[in-house]
Amino acid sequence: MQIKRVGSQASLKGPQDWFTGTVRIDPLFQADAPAHGGGANVTFEPGARTAWHTHPLGQTLIVISGCGWAQCEGGPIEEIHPGDVIWFPPGVKHWHGATPTTAMTHTAIQEYLDGKAVDWMEKVGDQQYRKS
Repeated sequence: MQIKRVGSQASLKGPQDWFTGTVRIDPLFQADAPAHGGGANVTFEPGARTAWHTHPLGQTLIVISGCGWAQCEGGPIEEIHPGDVIWFPPGVKHWHGATPTTAMTHTAIQEYLDGKAVDWMEKVGDQQYRKS
């Protein structure tokens, strides 16, 4: 058994190459081999969001607090709320984050394939980041 005690892992600022706005990443776990999973709580301040990205083995989000948006390329922006569980299949281009007026925190869980869990792409522009 392994226990990661609260406060034992430092919070990280979301890198500007991967996020727009203020984002805090709180690591939760990184599984040891032969497992390949990892997870973190990610908090987005109002207006903050990820860049477009994909995951080689998919990604699960569990919304913990606030109100956010998520979108797959070519689809509508979906509003997400606490308790919602979102699954992005492998290779599907998507983004997620807070709404313009409300912060949002989710738990993000993904697996690594050949040492990689995510492929980052271009940022979500202000024109793309609005719900019609």
